[in-house]
Amino acid sequence: MSSGTKPSLVFCHGILADGSCFNKVMPAFQAEGYEVISAQYPLDDNVEDVAATRYYLNQVSSPAILIGHSYGGAVITGAGIDDRVVGLVYISAVAPDADETTASLIAKFPETALFRHVKVADGRVWMPHDATADFCGDLTEAEQQIVWATAAPPSTELFGTKAAGVAWQTKPSWYIVANNDNAVNPELERFCAKRMNATTYDIDSSHVPMLSHPDFVINVIRDAIRGV
Repeated sequence: MSSGTKPSLVFCHGILADGSCFNKVMPAFQAEGYEVISAQYPLDDNVEDVAATRYYLNQVSSPAILIGHSYGGAVITGAGIDDRVVGLVYISAVAPDADETTASLIAKFPETALFRHVKVADGRVWMPHDATADFCGDLTEAEQQIVWATAAPPSTELFGTKAAGVAWQTKPSWYIVANNDNAVNPELERFCAKRMNATTYDIDSSHVPMLSHPDFVINVIRDAIRGV
């Protein structure tokens, strides 16, 4: 990528969330003239979600950095093999290897508090009102209820599927570990960051640092922009 080209920024959400979860981060880059888009996908199947993310890559005009939160890390791991992707930013995210699914990766570490409280109904995984503290406990109560209201329930089959490709094996990566995460085990996060040889940052945050510490996340993305 030439030094005068601004990379596009494509954001990829996790489960129990939608593209609006990056609303505190995206405006800073839009104001600076970056092309920014937040992918929306149905959370039914990882192969489908990766394919949908490639549609969003078709809508941006410059080489892209993919930013994935939580399960969105599995999405950018698959979609990031696209030649238009020049870097990957993982935010408290899973990053399966070729022989792993999200489910098998998560199973290597002790279960977190959130997954002891989620409920299954109609083939989807739902977050009860009283489980928001495990998902985003460092937000205000009002913000936690907005997170609950916009939570997108994934298919119960989602974590058992995986698209081909492991982008972090060949693309530069940056990783934010959320030390106080009760949704994805922080030790899993450290394992993934070390395995991909990512530039790694730690913050005392819940699972959603892009909402509770947006300036920190913005600065990490700026590091990635400089790095590509």
